[in-house]
Amino acid sequence: MSKHIVITGTSRGIGFELVKNLSSQGHHIYALSRNSKPIAELNLKNVYSLSCDLSDELSIDNSIKEIKAQTSQVDILIHNAGQFLNQPFEKTNIADVKAVYETNVFGVFSLTSKLLNAFSKINHIVNISSMGGIQGSVKFPGLAAYSSSKAALIGLTELLAEEYKETDMAFNCLALGAVQTEMLEEAFPGMQAPVSAQEMAAYIADFALTGHQFYNGKTLQVSNSTP
Repeated sequence: MSKHIVITGTSRGIGFELVKNLSSQGHHIYALSRNSKPIAELNLKNVYSLSCDLSDELSIDNSIKEIKAQTSQVDILIHNAGQFLNQPFEKTNIADVKAVYETNVFGVFSLTSKLLNAFSKINHIVNISSMGGIQGSVKFPGLAAYSSSKAALIGLTELLAEEYKETDMAFNCLALGAVQTEMLEEAFPGMQAPVSAQEMAAYIADFALTGHQFYNGKTLQVSNSTP
């Protein structure tokens, strides 16, 4: 059965591949990204590419209006958008830190709550976190803002699952390890990851479609290496 799926952070990397994967299965995709052009240029059937800045409440509102103009239901929400920052802690620029949290945490808060107000129920909300946000995992200098924001996302997932446990909505989190994306190259220049963006997108797509049958409020560590 065709699903209506909202995906954030779709201009490149895993998000870009997610749109291609899920649309090829016949699902209706609402692709949200600051840069809507890469997805729009694919000209895929049943894919709506929307320009959305997750740090801007008005931008989120406008995107939801556009989604509502196309559908009366949203079945799955995948929070894939991520703002990266590699900055030595003693050189902390708090404006840069706030920008990371605006996308990685506050944007998730805002988009989720606004979509639930607009559509009442979403069967599966999948938050894409990082192994860097897992307590006890290997940590890397310079990633205090990014990894702590991903830890916050894990906590938020558990809290929302608890708050909505009497409904049939599920909230789950995937903490990803190294994936060959532009963001990985920014974090670890020259590193070769064992998993491609296409391979990870295929895994996330399957989990988004079926994971709510087995999990709620859970964080799955999707990593075969360190980081």
